[in-house]
Amino acid sequence: MIDSFSTFHPIVNFTYFVAVLLFSMFFMHPIFLGIAFTSAFTYSIMLKGKRAIRFNILYMMPMLLFMAILNPLLNHKGTTILFYLKSGNPITLESVLYGATTAFMFITIILWFSCYNEVMTSDKFIYLFGKTIPALSLIFSMVLRFIPRYKAKIKEISDAQKCIGRDVSQGDITGKARNGIRILSIMTTWALENAIETADSMGSRGYGLPGRTNFSLFRFDNRDKIALIVIIGLIIVVLFGAVMRQNTVRFFPSIKLASITGFSVTVYIAYFVLCMLPVIIDILEEFKWRYIESKI
Repeated sequence: MIDSFSTFHPIVNFTYFVAVLLFSMFFMHPIFLGIAFTSAFTYSIMLKGKRAIRFNILYMMPMLLFMAILNPLLNHKGTTILFYLKSGNPITLESVLYGATTAFMFITIILWFSCYNEVMTSDKFIYLFGKTIPALSLIFSMVLRFIPRYKAKIKEISDAQKCIGRDVSQGDITGKARNGIRILSIMTTWALENAIETADSMGSRGYGLPGRTNFSLFRFDNRDKIALIVIIGLIIVVLFGAVMRQNTVRFFPSIKLASITGFSVTVYIAYFVLCMLPVIIDILEEFKWRYIESKI
């Protein structure tokens, strides 16, 4: 299924990701964190399919467990003692829950950024900030695609070297090290040449010069207006809930959560709709498409 949310105007995509990233960073309430983690996990799978499942299981889950276990071993604050280590340091319920919450927050932010890289392509970012901060927007867009592009290039170099017996998997230990250094040297040379070529290309096109016109396929239509209004409205509700301290949680010395009221449930629902908005849009578009197909 094609991601319909990616087809919205860049300002809609950018506003959404800024909101969910900031909220995920500052809201440590278990309900808010659970909503954000579930939404980011679901959206990453919808965007990348099996790649996301493999990445989440092989990398994110072990990292989550490691961070959740590490905190109570180092942080011994809290009043509810579960047991003592051989060193005499206590393991408290508060430190365990705080470690798990911090780990979920960290993993959630990584998942959101992985979704951001799939949706907010470099052309979208340059479209938004190319006029106001041309140099910074170009550098930032290059940084965002640095890892996937360079991973593909180093694999290409490694495959080429393997054909002539100079891969890191061939030869003895000294030979493998020498082959690895050679591949790294080729990669560094290519990266520097590519940076110079990109700078010359953008400079010859007048990038960043005053009065330069920009061609873009992006058009802000009624669909984008409605989506942006919905996102801003949900952000206002969630922010108002934060001002009313519906997202507060205290871990030390004892755990204390904000009491659940009718208003807090409204804030939870607004936050859930905000985080799940791309998934909701994709599902609605899928139903719409199937309905149109059934009428043919």
